[in-house]
Amino acid sequence: MLSKPEENLIKIYERSFRENWSLEAVTDYGTSNILTYAQLAENVAKLHLMFKQAGVQVGDKVAVMGRNNANWVTTFLATVTYGAVIVPILQDFKANDAIHIVNHSESKLLFITDLIWENIDAEQVPELKAVISLNTMDMIISRLPMEQSIDKMTIGELFAETYPNGFSKDDVQYIDRSNAELASINYTSGTTGFSKGVMTPANALAGNILFGLKTKLVFPGCRHVAFLPLAHAYGCAFDFLACLAAGGHTYLIGRTPSAKILLKAFSEVKPTVILSVPLILEKIYKKMIQPQISRTPVSWVLKMPLLDKVVLNKIREKLMDAFGGEFSQVIIGGAPLNAEVEAFLRRIKFPITIGYGMTETAPLISYTPWNEFRTQSCGQVLEGFMEARIASPDASGVGEIQVRGEHVMMGYYKNEQATSESFTDDGWLRTGDLGVIDKDGFIYIKGRCKTMLLGPSGQNIYPEEIEAKINNMPYVLESLVLQKDDTRLVALVCPDFEAVDADHLTQEQLESVMEENRKLVNQDLAAYEQINMVKLYTHEFEKTPKKSIKRFLYEA
Repeated sequence: MLSKPEENLIKIYERSFRENWSLEAVTDYGTSNILTYAQLAENVAKLHLMFKQAGVQVGDKVAVMGRNNANWVTTFLATVTYGAVIVPILQDFKANDAIHIVNHSESKLLFITDLIWENIDAEQVPELKAVISLNTMDMIISRLPMEQSIDKMTIGELFAETYPNGFSKDDVQYIDRSNAELASINYTSGTTGFSKGVMTPANALAGNILFGLKTKLVFPGCRHVAFLPLAHAYGCAFDFLACLAAGGHTYLIGRTPSAKILLKAFSEVKPTVILSVPLILEKIYKKMIQPQISRTPVSWVLKMPLLDKVVLNKIREKLMDAFGGEFSQVIIGGAPLNAEVEAFLRRIKFPITIGYGMTETAPLISYTPWNEFRTQSCGQVLEGFMEARIASPDASGVGEIQVRGEHVMMGYYKNEQATSESFTDDGWLRTGDLGVIDKDGFIYIKGRCKTMLLGPSGQNIYPEEIEAKINNMPYVLESLVLQKDDTRLVALVCPDFEAVDADHLTQEQLESVMEENRKLVNQDLAAYEQINMVKLYTHEFEKTPKKSIKRFLYEA
């Protein structure tokens, strides 16, 4: 347990606000809304007065749902430093899911984007005391008595009374609360089932923050472009919590992060580190790099010693500039990176590394700096923070990855059965991932326990590895490998219709290409892994916010 004063989650921000008072902390990218640490601390103080006026007690739940913006950040920090429990709800959740989470978590207040609230029936969230707009911080509905009004005017008057001489850094004094206490409840959006409320102690959040500080992923003056949803553990921990703990500046992307928007933001902000999910890099590789290196003259040059270095250096330089040119590395998390993409980026010495984590560990389990990274791994287990082991390995050493340490959750909220099933008798968290760990602590993931398939003679089949091969084939956007009748493997393939249309392929020609793709992929697979059939799927697969396919929705 992290127990020193400088390791306490709440005190980390008390100290950061004071030390970085005049520096810029948060920007709503694309707008003029920029908050210094002083302004952010003042907004936090106003919310503390709102919570007190509304009768929110230490340990009560406060929910927040909306796209990344400064008010979202303020709500999270104000809730945690007040001693309440934050309940971040992913903005992509459907209305029914949001209603369930608000009710299940017993949230007292809800901060929500206006557009999302329009789809929610207030009568279905009867226990909420008030709903506040994340767009303007105005009251949407209130069920509080008149004497507990929390409108802007009332809070403004209370603020003036509380700080008659103005709000200064000396006024930043937060509650003393142990790291062992519950800090947040994150409802997962998994690839293989329904959401559960992950109870994250302050210790787990503090551990991730301290790791970021220790490794200098974050530092005073660092710049982060936060385009991953802050309601997801990965973006929340490092683009937001760790960055602001260090005295950095977070630029919040509040729109869907298309490649055009991101590349513009990178060129303007020039981030010092970039957190991403595989999908973004894979799309850039497929659209920008693959067409260049597949041209006949270039592909010929790439096979020539010395000449290949000239071409590869130019590609690297162009890619570095596209990402802002001042970043130390791109850290991939959330899902495995396509092996072909990883191999090429490593070949051109692009500073990329892959980490491993999950919501249940807030999120980090393993990471290694890009210059020490080993191909196809997801980094080393975090020394001093986490431990990992392989349970019941098979003949090739593959078994379930199990972990324990500072970052592990307390369990699932009001779900004792799921909590019990997630931990071993000796206290290790079952990740549900299959993999191996080498002698140096590097983790290599093979797939998910729930997605692993059995071949006709009991062989283990990891569909993610086959999908990675299929996704590199012509005219393939994404794929899912599923099992039919317990023996045959079927590949659901969503074609890259942009490329199909550009080359004017007919449906018949597209089907012919996919059949050829199937044969080519099978040449690299064992007999028991062979794809028996390709089925075309007309639109992209439904995904979680970290862009992993929701496999449980599909059948062969």
